[in-house]
Amino acid sequence: MSTVPAMPPIPAESMTPVPPPTALAPTIPGDMLYEVVDGQVVEKKMSARETEIASILVGLLTPYLRTNRLGKVVGEMLFRINPENDLRRRPDVAFVSHARWPFNRRVPKVTPWDMVPDLAIEVISESNSAYEVQEKIHEYFAAGVSRVWVVYPDQAEVYLYASPTQIQVLKIGQELDGGDLLPGFRLPVAVLFEDDPE
Repeated sequence: MSTVPAMPPIPAESMTPVPPPTALAPTIPGDMLYEVVDGQVVEKKMSARETEIASILVGLLTPYLRTNRLGKVVGEMLFRINPENDLRRRPDVAFVSHARWPFNRRVPKVTPWDMVPDLAIEVISESNSAYEVQEKIHEYFAAGVSRVWVVYPDQAEVYLYASPTQIQVLKIGQELDGGDLLPGFRLPVAVLFEDDPE
């Protein structure tokens, strides 16, 4: 009875390691706006109305930040806010202070940006559930975000979070104050919701 000779062992250095499933990069279809949560790609949907409100905020914050040399404001930037679980969030508007990234230095040519913004602003659409909004708020603060603003277009309200449990609600007729994060920045809430006068 013949025996089959044993195969020689394969040298470890010649083997190509296979990453675990959690380390595989998610497949992103087309130019879709997305976030990555628990390893899953989640599409981010915004109507024209939410997009306009976010654009107003970027337009008002940009000259203020440049004049005061405080940092950068970006719209729809994808941030990896937790490298350990590859959590990627895309605030509608975000502010990154000079303390975290020099205001006169260009952002890197990468997607996502491994950076935690100081301020994350979310403009709520009809597709957002209360659970999703609260989950984002907690994730932002856990990652090191200093402030979160949540804008509700249908209610014409802005919720200012200093922490998940410290909340100030502003309505039309009131003024948003940038506080110690954006000193001197003031914005009448009505600017975000009311039509421009003729």
